[in-house]
Amino acid sequence: MTDAEFYDVGLFQAWDYVVLGAMLSVSAGIGVFYAFTGGRQSTAREFLLANRNMNPIPVAMSLVASFISAITVLGTPAEMYLNGPMYWLYGIAFIFTGLLTSLFLPTFYRLGVTSANEYLEKRFNKPTRLLGTTLYILQMNLYLGIVIYAPALALNQVSGLNLWGSVLAIGIVCTFYTTIGGMKAVLWTDTFQVTVMMAGFLAVIIAGSMNVDGFNEAWRIAGEGGRLDILDFNPDPTVRHTFWTVVIGGTFYWSTVYAVNQSQVQRYLTCRSEKTALLSLFMAIIGMIIVVSAACISGIVMYANFADCDPITMGYVSKSDQLMPYFVMYLFGKMPGLPGLFTSAIFSAALSTVSSGVNSLAAVVGEDIVKSIWPDIKDKTYTWTTKGLALFFGILTIAMAFVSSQLGSILGAAFSVVGMIGGPLLGLYTSGMFFPWINSKGVFVGTLLGLTWSLWVGIGAQIYPPSSEKPPLSIAGCNITLETITTLSDTLMTSSTMEPPMARPAIASLYSLSYAWYSGAAMLMTVFWALIFSFLTGANDPRTLNPMLISPIADRMYCCLPEYVKRHLRCGVGDLYEEGQYEKVAGKEMQVAKSNPDYVGQSSTSYVGNAPNNQEEPHTSMGAHI
Repeated sequence: MTDAEFYDVGLFQAWDYVVLGAMLSVSAGIGVFYAFTGGRQSTAREFLLANRNMNPIPVAMSLVASFISAITVLGTPAEMYLNGPMYWLYGIAFIFTGLLTSLFLPTFYRLGVTSANEYLEKRFNKPTRLLGTTLYILQMNLYLGIVIYAPALALNQVSGLNLWGSVLAIGIVCTFYTTIGGMKAVLWTDTFQVTVMMAGFLAVIIAGSMNVDGFNEAWRIAGEGGRLDILDFNPDPTVRHTFWTVVIGGTFYWSTVYAVNQSQVQRYLTCRSEKTALLSLFMAIIGMIIVVSAACISGIVMYANFADCDPITMGYVSKSDQLMPYFVMYLFGKMPGLPGLFTSAIFSAALSTVSSGVNSLAAVVGEDIVKSIWPDIKDKTYTWTTKGLALFFGILTIAMAFVSSQLGSILGAAFSVVGMIGGPLLGLYTSGMFFPWINSKGVFVGTLLGLTWSLWVGIGAQIYPPSSEKPPLSIAGCNITLETITTLSDTLMTSSTMEPPMARPAIASLYSLSYAWYSGAAMLMTVFWALIFSFLTGANDPRTLNPMLISPIADRMYCCLPEYVKRHLRCGVGDLYEEGQYEKVAGKEMQVAKSNPDYVGQSSTSYVGNAPNNQEEPHTSMGAHI
């Protein structure tokens, strides 16, 4: 293959547009279907929570699709190609994420909340709830801007269509079916879109392997190129990817997503019972491992094809995020429909994430702001209000795509945004559910200090980017023409005449912390300062707390221990809490339980505080397993 043939990979053909149009039409059609069936999205309960009776399969698929997005489809294969296989270890982090999330989920579910931030007001106070609301709105709007920009960039690369025209196409379709179809449309379009994503990955893996005489040969080439060196146990937190950085840091990062993020919590709450919600969570963990593995294998196959002629060095692509779409056109440029299939996978990934984010933003603003201003709002009016909010945030996401276009690597930008803001949010909820001594003053100050530290380090890393070692890239196999030599010479000359890099101040060493540690470090910082300021201002007495507000960690993790041991592990939570107060605080949840016996499951027995005469009596699982 000549250098000219390598570069001229072609553009979209008619069948590619047909495939892409069909995917968008099916997604929009699902929204139309749920707009005119069932309750026709006439209540806020149906629009935001799908009437709380969803099957675990679409919920699990939606959990996978919501954050395994275009970021994964574009960024993960490029990460494998450029930096090697350490990212694959996130599959292990997903397992620990699922276990950690299972400690948060019961508390949200049994309180019967719609917005996760409702928990913060019950546990602390209204200002703390508004703090959580503000951080979530900021985080999701920045993140969704990145997500919607990624597939537009891909389509621009492979078809030559206007970049911002693509942004509008994705944003309009997504906003349309989310606004009219509600949560049911979001869940079922996510299910369809995950299927399209996997079809796209499989097409790339099969065709790419065949192009280098089989997958075994692709694996061998990747190994020779240093793309399979996965066992790095260096404990240095400044090394971008090591076993500890990815597995431990990644567990905290993905916990910010799956444990306390409204977009995911809202999906758990659509399930008909707590057991169903936990089942959907663990099914989603398996799905996440499969999708990430497919993305990583795609990166290995891509490297095997380009091992001797790197498209970035040769100037065929300008950013690493364009590698995957370029590879698709390299493989399928002359096969009508297949480039459209993979681009549909990218679109599907973006649509699933944006739709879930837009729906969750509507729920948060509706529950946390609209209802606080207008507490007696009629359900019909509130339903239309939430639909209007979904429309507004869909439009805002399109606008935020412009901000994302000014960022660097899509994968790095996404992790930075979620890590910088998600870490303090995880610390906020962790303080409430696992540390009964923390009070509202302590957690408010602790969250602000954790956020300050997180933003300081994250923004500092953008100004003084940490360096990292990468496996080598080669152009030895390229058929370099005179024109290519001239281009490369101009590039080298430009680089040599550039101003010397800015001198790094001593404090810049702090910015060398791996991005994967942002969430964990910010979470620990938040909890640390929350504890300090709580004890300075008068810590809570755990015995007076409502047991429903504390995670049932003692009973879930130490279920085999005798009761007198578990009693000490519960730290006395709820010992002095009056049953009447419990019913008053949890009145809404009691009503839900009475109307739906399966709401929290019927098979478990737990305890709430101390019964009269200090004799503990079994309580239904509406308790907190405390």
